[in-house]
Order: sequence, then structure tokens, then C-alpha cells
Amino acid sequence: MNKFRLRAGALIIKDEAVLLIQFKNDHDDGVHYNLPAGGVEPGETLAETAVREAKEEACVDIEVGPVAFVYEYQPAKNNFIYGDVHSVGVTFECRLKEGSLPMLPDSPHPHQIRVEWVPLSELNTIQLYPEIARDIINYHYKQAYRSYVEEHEIQAGT
Repeated sequence: MNKFRLRAGALIIKDEAVLLIQFKNDHDDGVHYNLPAGGVEPGETLAETAVREAKEEACVDIEVGPVAFVYEYQPAKNNFIYGDVHSVGVTFECRLKEGSLPMLPDSPHPHQIRVEWVPLSELNTIQLYPEIARDIINYHYKQAYRSYVEEHEIQAGT
């Protein structure tokens, strides 16, 4: 049986900073960052998933805009480095609704540490998963970027 997961996320940029979720790494004492994102639940659209995940992970209400990125992890092409579930994530460009202030939820994911605005100028200094910092910056400044990213291309350095 093929394992497959469809995910959706929110790319929220305000005042030259991107809203990210900071997590403790599983196997060491380091941290990594993710955009607010998660798996689609039954009966949910991709856009609805992005709205729910932004609320659950960063306590924000958002307006969903156009698709910014599609990311794909195919286990066999990546030597199963992130497990055996084939996943596709669709990230939407989003805006905070008026008065919505990001904060850590009352019951965060066990590994979630913070909700943080990371300046675009510092995005290359953190561990972002997937590793699309350059693409986020280029997307924001309307320069050429990868709208479709396959994990094995990242691992190969392309």
C-alpha cells in the first residue's frame, strides 16, 4: 500500500520578515524552522488547511492568496531520509487579517518552541525545512525562483 500525505501551508511575509515556527530537533539539541503547515484533513480544501494550520501553530487568522510553492518529498528518490511517506505540500502566499498577532498556542506541538518573525535578510542563517530560503526571498522580491521543489534536488544541491 502506498503511503501519501497532502499538506498545505502559509507563507506570511510582513515588514521584510517571514513568519516561522521554531521546533526542537528530534535527534540533537538544535532547532529548525517551518512555515505554518500541516496535513489536509478529510473534507478540507488545501486553502482551508492553510488557514487551520496558521491558527493552530501561530494563533493567527489569515487571508489565503495564490499558490507560492509546491514541494514534493518522494521517499525512494531520497533514500528514505524523512521516512516512507510520499508527501506533497502546497504553500500559499497569505496575509494576516487585521489585528491578528502571532503567538505560541496554549497547547503547541510537543517539539514546537516559538513563533517568530525572521527577517528575510537572516533567512539563510537558520535551518529551514524544506530548504527554500532562497526561493522565499526571490519570490518576495519577484525574482526567478523554484515554484516546484523536489527534495532530492535540494539534497543534490540543485
